[in-house]
Amino acid sequence: MKTKNYFSKFAVALLFLVFGLAAKANNVTVTGTTVVGSNVTFNISWDNSWNANVAPANWDAVWVFIKFQDCNTRLWAHAGLSAVAGDHSAASPLQVDTVTDGKGVFLRRSSIGGGNISNVSVTLKMSIPAGTYNYKVFGIEMVNVPQGAFDLGDGISASTYNSISVSASSQSGGLTSALIGGSSAAVPATFPMGYNSFYAMKYEISQQQYVEFLNALTYDQQSAHTFNDPISVVGTYAMFNGFSYRNGIRISVPGNNGAIPAVFVCDATPGVEDNNDDGQGTACTGLSYSDVAAYLDWSALRPMTEMEFEKLARGTAPRLANEYPWGTIDILAVNNLITGLVNDLLPNETYTPATNGACAYGIGTSNAIYGPLKVGVFATGTSGRGSSGAGYYGCMELGGNCAERVITTANTSGTAFNGTLGDGTISALGLANQATWPSPITAIGIGFKGGDYVNPALRVRTSDRANVITVDPNRNFNYGGRGVR
Repeated sequence: MKTKNYFSKFAVALLFLVFGLAAKANNVTVTGTTVVGSNVTFNISWDNSWNANVAPANWDAVWVFIKFQDCNTRLWAHAGLSAVAGDHSAASPLQVDTVTDGKGVFLRRSSIGGGNISNVSVTLKMSIPAGTYNYKVFGIEMVNVPQGAFDLGDGISASTYNSISVSASSQSGGLTSALIGGSSAAVPATFPMGYNSFYAMKYEISQQQYVEFLNALTYDQQSAHTFNDPISVVGTYAMFNGFSYRNGIRISVPGNNGAIPAVFVCDATPGVEDNNDDGQGTACTGLSYSDVAAYLDWSALRPMTEMEFEKLARGTAPRLANEYPWGTIDILAVNNLITGLVNDLLPNETYTPATNGACAYGIGTSNAIYGPLKVGVFATGTSGRGSSGAGYYGCMELGGNCAERVITTANTSGTAFNGTLGDGTISALGLANQATWPSPITAIGIGFKGGDYVNPALRVRTSDRANVITVDPNRNFNYGGRGVR
């Protein structure tokens, strides 16, 4: 997100330096931020919003959270928000949905409808101590997944679950290893199976989102989440040696003395940093499980489970043998060098003509000239599920693009997960510090779903579990991620 409207404001014994952030990478824009007392007011916009009363009868939303920086220590912290709905307000057509832990709020349409959200005023009440602070408001697009039963397994994909239904009784009573099949451990009732309602990130983590994350960390925390050291010279790319795999995150201002953090930018086309063609919306690749877990803990989200992944893709529709996350067996390989991909690295990067089953998969090589595409690359304001590549509830790129980390049921390190949410804070060394999450050091309990831009179509299938037993804590050119709440 680019920073605008930087100014100081004195109110109620607090001196505020406010950052109004304008984000185009995932279509969320936050501008015009002001602070009076404990209230933060800003305008928010995003594209292609909906609240539907027909299947899947869900809505999209933006998860909004606030970070504040002590002007003396220069350290960023997560701002608490009131859990009382009446303490917040949003102009039409939005409403504010609070959460019990106060780590953020969901903004969504208050009534049935669809279209773009444009410059809607929102006021949120914070709960932080008096002091002199800088502020940043962050927004992540999400989709709502309603409570309900769904089918697991397709009876044909590699290591698929047995063809069973996850129901209220499954979630409340657990599933035995024999019943679930697929070389799975027993799944206890405390494990998030996907039956209960939740929110999921609409897109994979984008490069712009990862830059925003890095720029809110200390030097040591940055060091844990970049390939090249933050002290490296101006122009050094952060995640690979040079511009590789379409990852344009680089150092704009080097860190200093192991204490002052670096400033990172998007610069996929070197020249003017954070220009319109710098790949801000490209899915961020080269992420380890530790990187993804830290981003989710910092955002007060959590990792998704592989059962939730199948719910996101299939929804309440009947299982289909060999199906992909967009609900059909159609698939067409698309990559960044193929004819038909237009507006390379721009916010409107897309593929023409619109084709059912278009998917970034199967180049079969680790050549660094290839990489993931823009998040939501196949979607337009008029595209359907098949041509946009959307999961049942509206999540994009569940198949292809970047391999997604999921909590597996293949071992007890995974099934011990109980859905604990991130708290907005990571350790001094940059690690996610939620005790019930799989270890960010070993990644035991974490596998992969959804395929990626390198591997074949088999790995893209909704029910394919061939890689859920793959334990790899490291970064790789095809690894990305997303989270849920």
